[in-house]
Amino acid sequence: MLPGTHETMAFYGWPISQCQSKPLDTQLHAGIRVVDIRLSIIDGRLIAYHGIFPEVTSFADMLVTMHDFLTSPKTESETLVVSIKQEDSDTILFPILVREEIVASPGGLQMWFLDNRIPSLGEVRGKAVMFSRFGGDGWENGANGIHAPLWPDSVKEGFQWECDRTLVRIQDWYGIPSFFSIPEKAAMSTEILVPPPNSLVPTLSISFTSAASIPFALPPVISLGFGWPKWGLGFEGVNERVGKWLLDQLSSNHADRQGDSPDYERQRWTGDGAWFSSYTDAGPRIRGWALMDYYEDPIDAGIVPLFVECNFRGRRGGEEGW
Repeated sequence: MLPGTHETMAFYGWPISQCQSKPLDTQLHAGIRVVDIRLSIIDGRLIAYHGIFPEVTSFADMLVTMHDFLTSPKTESETLVVSIKQEDSDTILFPILVREEIVASPGGLQMWFLDNRIPSLGEVRGKAVMFSRFGGDGWENGANGIHAPLWPDSVKEGFQWECDRTLVRIQDWYGIPSFFSIPEKAAMSTEILVPPPNSLVPTLSISFTSAASIPFALPPVISLGFGWPKWGLGFEGVNERVGKWLLDQLSSNHADRQGDSPDYERQRWTGDGAWFSSYTDAGPRIRGWALMDYYEDPIDAGIVPLFVECNFRGRRGGEEGW
């Protein structure tokens, strides 16, 4: 289970275009492992862009930050999934510039996993896994990573495709009509993270918990909510609802079994003051990638530690992970 951020570099244009408030290096050290980079060509360079707002940071600077993270002694065994989406219309120059800037960056192409398949974790430690949302022209043999053949716009029921014998399921319904749809959006964002029962092929679920539409479903309202919902004055945002769902999943069947050997394995500190007991048989294993707006809300590191904890629930001896 990999926590990620939607519109990772969207720091400007509140309340319409801004989706994050923490810089990239802070996100990575907080546990974010899937980054969603949207780029446009501005004066011959690739710059972060969201909607009508340029987001200032250059792709070259992002590459330096990711290289520093993946080569630091403390984090060199980590991996990053890097989704790159084209925001402009120059489909010929864009992929060429992406490749040129990667080649010129620290680590070069050697830092990247560029096969169109879902790798094992052991294959990509210390690497960035390319998830391309742009064409492959300008790349050798068109090799520009994991690539969806189609990406339907804001399809409520989601969509899927097969990537080299792995079923990839995506929930990216962002055009919700208003904040009254927050409960439905939160439910759809979490349900997809439970693998389908009796699946005959490996499954990767990708869930965007983000949503936005003008004027009644702006990004901060959807992710953070508003008012004082605990007092019945306001609305809980998606982040808090997803957090409660994760707590329910992680604590299911724990209260009456804590310390009951051999089912009880351990207790792990999540970083926000709560202890969670983990069991090998405590229900379905939550798996996939979850991309959030304002990931640090509602508290400090937000729900990132809860997503990380999902990797230890139901884990078998010798299993490295997804």
